[in-house]
Amino acid sequence: MAERFDARFLFHLVLLSLILGSANGNGLKFGFYETSCPDAEAIVRKTVSSYFSQDPTVSAPLLRLHFHDCFVRGCDGSVLLNSTETNLAEKEAMPNQSLDGFYVIDAAKAALEKACPGTVSCADIVALVARDAVSLLPSSYFAEAMSVAVCGDHVESSVPSQATGQGNSLYQVHTGRRDGFVSKASEAVANIPSAFSDFAELKAEFASKGLSVKDLAVLSGAHAIGNSHCFSFGKRLNNYKGKGDIDPTLDPNFAMELRNKCSPGINTVVEMVPGSSTSFDTKYYDLVAKRKGLFRSDEALLQDKRTRDYVYSRLHAPESSFFYDFGKSMMKMGKVGVLTGNTGEIRRNCALVNH
Repeated sequence: MAERFDARFLFHLVLLSLILGSANGNGLKFGFYETSCPDAEAIVRKTVSSYFSQDPTVSAPLLRLHFHDCFVRGCDGSVLLNSTETNLAEKEAMPNQSLDGFYVIDAAKAALEKACPGTVSCADIVALVARDAVSLLPSSYFAEAMSVAVCGDHVESSVPSQATGQGNSLYQVHTGRRDGFVSKASEAVANIPSAFSDFAELKAEFASKGLSVKDLAVLSGAHAIGNSHCFSFGKRLNNYKGKGDIDPTLDPNFAMELRNKCSPGINTVVEMVPGSSTSFDTKYYDLVAKRKGLFRSDEALLQDKRTRDYVYSRLHAPESSFFYDFGKSMMKMGKVGVLTGNTGEIRRNCALVNH
């Protein structure tokens, strides 16, 4: 539902500007490459826009890459590293075997290496690509109110090109991350939240990264876009407790609909939000409230009053308030476990350490 941007949203943005500074304790800041590579963010945006124009479904995989990177060793680009003869990298872990979009990261890195060799980290590219991927998606909010963006240090009606690359963005990205040297599949298995997790497990996993229960509810909203495979939620449809039963927390009519789509032995692709998988909006929360979220982790939001209240609040609140929350939580997640200063390196190839 389209809505008008109003003074209340501007007030919230101003309040955020008072809470967050242009730099932060992790050594990150807005416009880190302003001097060393002035066109860095514009180059990334141009790359993402090029692939997005050919295939809008690329947004969800790019956003997912950022999540999976930050939840293992922090936002250090470790999810991009290839395995070696002596090490099985994160890419090979079961939770990551369906990751996609690496080619967009590689294309952005190639363009940046041509413009500013050895300057922009792969970890920063992942963060910027995620921001741009979701900002390019259509939504009623972007259509009418995107003249103001969530910024940590200021609020402007025309966001500067260095801050956002080009075009409008949902939120700004602190930059200055450096790339890690280590990537282990076992750590990905241990740290990436599962689609089968309950609320207690999700809460603990998010808390271990310094993320709150509200961040959990907000960032789950990323499930508004993209697709899933039947194996990711198939247990809810068949043999849930070993008796050929359906997950009782799943709407029974929706469960039968999914059963018909997910034929045994065929790993069918299903939209996360039917008919709206390439539009970034709050329809996901409507599905969760109706017990039609695909994952057990979606249903988990109804298991706790705090997350349940957030789900139901999305049904009537302006979409702009969700986008404000989402931008703020993404900025917070993007600071998890970062390497800055003299730690880490700037990889020349995102899939390989320099030495």
